[in-house]
Amino acid sequence: MRYRPFGRSGVVVSAVTLVIGDDIIRRGQQRCSEMISAALDHGINAFHIETAQPDAAIALGQAVRVLERNLAFVSMRLGLGRGRTGMVRDFSAEALSAAIEQTLRISGLGYLDLVVLDDPGEEELPQRSLAALKSLRSAGRINLLGVAGVDDAMDAYLSTGAFDVLATPYGITSGWKERNRMRAAVEQDMAILAYDWLPDNLDTPKKADRTAPTVRRGLFGKVFQEPDPFEGIGGYAFLHRTSNWTAEEICLGFTLTEPSVSSAWITPGDLNHLDALAEVPDRDLPPGLGAQIEMARFTAREQKAG
Repeated sequence: MRYRPFGRSGVVVSAVTLVIGDDIIRRGQQRCSEMISAALDHGINAFHIETAQPDAAIALGQAVRVLERNLAFVSMRLGLGRGRTGMVRDFSAEALSAAIEQTLRISGLGYLDLVVLDDPGEEELPQRSLAALKSLRSAGRINLLGVAGVDDAMDAYLSTGAFDVLATPYGITSGWKERNRMRAAVEQDMAILAYDWLPDNLDTPKKADRTAPTVRRGLFGKVFQEPDPFEGIGGYAFLHRTSNWTAEEICLGFTLTEPSVSSAWITPGDLNHLDALAEVPDRDLPPGLGAQIEMARFTAREQKAG
């Protein structure tokens, strides 16, 4: 495993971060514990709790007890909690504080290295909530504040200077908007976490190859064509045709070539999947692949411009 500095925090984290979400928890706490232990065996020291299920915090707390606390980097998503009718968005000071304190109580972690606000709207985060988070940071309950999202509200939050970390989608198809946002974060000495580095529109050979319009037959044998939903994506079929690499591994490897990315979030489905993703930081992308990626990106831009 390779490690990278985490912004100006002085902390060093593994190039990939294991996300502990609902998919892992649904397999049971034992499976969750096995996944965390396997990640530790691979040298992964960064973990992100993305679910409100308490089993995630319990399993993580038990697993990292074998380490000195400062050797594990633990982050947590905030802004989504349980309501009477299911999961609800809640960025109130009371909800954020309660989520942090509950996680610390049941996990025994002592503190959280990072809390990440999950895609808050421009008017969705009260000033009182930000003050509460800063108070928890002063008290040593959390160390860093982060914000995650994709819309223009992120630019407003970055401009406040109140956050230490930007979590953002970043991958092969990312454009100027994401890159400019990352550049602005770097100028403020913020750490950057990358997610959604495998775009949904490239995750199968058919999508990546930008297939021809779908031909359907209607009543009386009439033939008509449906619009191509992947118009403008470009020729990324090579992602699924590279020897000894999967498209997912290539996309992760590409994201990790960006020096400003401190760590990329991974969500493996099982232990074998984890093994494959954990090996990517130690692998060099195949020769010539960079040129293929840039050609595909250029083609996509030209098609959209046309």
